[in-house]
Amino acid sequence: MAKLHFYYASMNAGKSTALLQADFNYRERGMATMLWTAAIDDRPPAGRAEDRGGQDRGAIAISSRIGIGAPAHRFSETTDLWVSIATAHALEPLAAVLVDEAQFLSPAQVWQLARLADEAGLPVLCYGLRTDFRGALFPGSAVLLGIADRLVELRAVCHCGAKATMNMRTDADGVPVREGAQTEIGGNDRYLALCRRHFREALGL
Repeated sequence: MAKLHFYYASMNAGKSTALLQADFNYRERGMATMLWTAAIDDRPPAGRAEDRGGQDRGAIAISSRIGIGAPAHRFSETTDLWVSIATAHALEPLAAVLVDEAQFLSPAQVWQLARLADEAGLPVLCYGLRTDFRGALFPGSAVLLGIADRLVELRAVCHCGAKATMNMRTDADGVPVREGAQTEIGGNDRYLALCRRHFREALGL
């Protein structure tokens, strides 16, 4: 039976790297995959991806801090993932679906991915953050934590050496931010992965 997987962690834990490695493992064995990432992350692509034979695979949409990347479809809040993926699967059988930035999925989209596992027999591997910069669950992550068949926590490291579980947002001057929209795209320039103790101390909680 196909399963819905959720690999979660703070930032800088290697979630995209793990997704790209899983995708490579499938493709190396001649299996077709379908990759998705959030349309809300509209940062410019980091070049183009090639397959092992040097053939162009398209503009990179999912990229890792260690320098690898791959093209991907982009989902918005109106994307029906069941229809989009089931239609593609009917035309060319897929071995797996891999979703980056899964915290940005809507609850309805998480249930659509569950349906793909249950009814289409497609393994679905989701990778994303568990909580935002305030320590609150993202709606998509909350549903994944509730219904995924398999939960895997990936490890990031705080500056003290402890496991980093929190994502602290900073302003342009590096000052911790306590208020604002739940979603604000950024990388190491805006976010810092911390253990709970140092997250609390930085925000005065």
